[in-house]
Amino acid sequence: MLAGLAARLDGDGTTIIEVVTQLTSEQRHGLRPLPVPLPLVPAIAERFHGTELDARDRRLLLAVAVGLDDALDPLLVFDGRTAADLAADPVGEHLTIHAGRVRLVDARLGIWVAATTGTAETAAVHARLSEIFRRCGDAVGADWHRAGAALERAPEAAPDLALLASQLARAGHPERALLLAREAEQHAIGEDREGVELVAGRSALDAGLAVEAVERLSRLFPHAAESRRLEALGDLIVAQTFVHGAVPELDPGALRPTTDALGDWRHWTRAAAIGAVLCAERGDRRGMRGWLDALREGAARTGADQELRDAVVALSWLLVGEPEALGRADRRVSDGGLLRILDAAVTGDIDVALRLLAGDEGMASGTRSSFVPGYRHSPIVRACQAVVEVLLLVWRGDIGRARDRLIQSSLSLPVALPLAGLGVVLARRLDLAVLGELGPYARALTELSSVGTDGLVDHGIRSFLSGDFDEASAAIRLWTELGSPATAIAVPGLDELAAASGQPSARTSIAPPDVALARCLRARVALVAEGRWRSEYEEVSETARSLRSPFARARVETMLGTRQAIRQEHASARVHLQYAERLFELSGATAWARAVRDRLDRLDAREGSIVPSVDPLMACRRAWSLRLTAREVEVAMRAVHGAANRDIAAALNVSVRTVEVHLGRVFAKLDVRSRVELTVLAHRFEQHL
Repeated sequence: MLAGLAARLDGDGTTIIEVVTQLTSEQRHGLRPLPVPLPLVPAIAERFHGTELDARDRRLLLAVAVGLDDALDPLLVFDGRTAADLAADPVGEHLTIHAGRVRLVDARLGIWVAATTGTAETAAVHARLSEIFRRCGDAVGADWHRAGAALERAPEAAPDLALLASQLARAGHPERALLLAREAEQHAIGEDREGVELVAGRSALDAGLAVEAVERLSRLFPHAAESRRLEALGDLIVAQTFVHGAVPELDPGALRPTTDALGDWRHWTRAAAIGAVLCAERGDRRGMRGWLDALREGAARTGADQELRDAVVALSWLLVGEPEALGRADRRVSDGGLLRILDAAVTGDIDVALRLLAGDEGMASGTRSSFVPGYRHSPIVRACQAVVEVLLLVWRGDIGRARDRLIQSSLSLPVALPLAGLGVVLARRLDLAVLGELGPYARALTELSSVGTDGLVDHGIRSFLSGDFDEASAAIRLWTELGSPATAIAVPGLDELAAASGQPSARTSIAPPDVALARCLRARVALVAEGRWRSEYEEVSETARSLRSPFARARVETMLGTRQAIRQEHASARVHLQYAERLFELSGATAWARAVRDRLDRLDAREGSIVPSVDPLMACRRAWSLRLTAREVEVAMRAVHGAANRDIAAALNVSVRTVEVHLGRVFAKLDVRSRVELTVLAHRFEQHL
């Protein structure tokens, strides 16, 4: 939204702020279209105060402002002067003319001219332009300006405008299509109005204007013709899901076509495919199964088994954490754009997946019917492609490049909407990896999100990278106690601490082999007992060298270095941490690199140079709390501070035997044999964490 305003307001900050204050909340969040024309705010009025235009120049500037494109020839016919004459005359100061194109030097002038010109004169300009475009054979321009010239309702213009809007939407221009459809709505009556609402709703959805799409498409229910309702059903399901963050609870059977019309069954089947995938994205297996049953029924009626059913079934099960669904899918299905890309990625061929995504077809072949509605080049489809590309770059370890790509895409595409808000989660994790905190783009995208963003993990990562280990531990512990909620598709988390909790994730995330292997290696480093560390260390170190993602390997190297530092193996620790720092820098994860540099500096510092905290063993307490019960932690920490068993029993109001039992369990879990070893381990943890 802000990028669009900047383009239409010449990037003037004062004007943008004044316009934004006059927009609705939904417009500010990019969920409804911006008004056309934009409001005449004080900054624009002041900018052009005293500007004098003769009648002819005013009409020309108004014609430029209300046109659908920037073609010069129709405006030359409209005005009667040549391009050279316009450039030489006073009006030329306001125009940029080049290569058969014309635009206003300052886009804000169009707003001022439109707002200060009377209705009758504006209609006359539209009428003149309509006639010019009709003679040139430009039906789009002719009908657009004919509707603009109508001071009263013109029902005969509505069907043509709706048809043109539909054609524009298919060509990948949903915002212009919506503009025509909204104009057609002003003139449509009867059944024509249903068609206009369908085109307007679809165009709004394709542009990412989800609230506008819900409003338009909802008008078709329940009273529009059944064929119209079925045609709009899939689009409405997606729009409502985008707005509310959850798939609407519908009974597919209650919406089943009541006739044998093949077109109606195809629309119903498409809606079932959409519902299944959207439920799968959100981990709703019950809802997914219901929609898949409807999909199978519809596919049997329409003959869309390989074309649609097989790909959607495989994709749905993949998204709920069963990658073996790929093996059951027919790899020849034609409607498997996203499926084929994820198939390549989760089997280890991320570069192949990126090439598939960048190909001529990309996800478009599988997007139209099985993932989100819309057309091949629509913004919502391109947003989905952009988010998938960013995900693949993250999986490959190109953290800096992934962040740059997501920021670039967010300026023109609704990246917060598709894939259950995956783009928002990625934006936050990438900002944390690069900046160590959330930047303006991630915060703005979060405002648009209607789904959760794993905020506890984000908080844990931020604290971890800033050196506040106990705060990070607390956040991750609470996250695990809540069931480790996570996205269906793996994004960088903080399993460095989560693994130590010993609680398995409630949901299996989709991940390529590199990411899954790195996660397994980090868990081994976190959980291995001291007695088995030497053999585990050698095996993990060797296996880590096979990781192709620099970011994934760097995190394993960091954990190896930290564990070696705790064991006082300083030379080995330094090597691992130096590897990690370089790999993080290579991946673009500069915040992680800084965190490792801090650990290297601490490792190099002389003993006693580190300023102790108020509780000198607070970090150790937090670390052990991930593996010990609350009572075991209390007993262990009192023992580390030198309290005898009898004193601990009195302080905790338990028996000495109970203290002995707790200490025995602590020794077993932490793989130590005595109080002395426990105390040494505690101070090592504190020093190096």
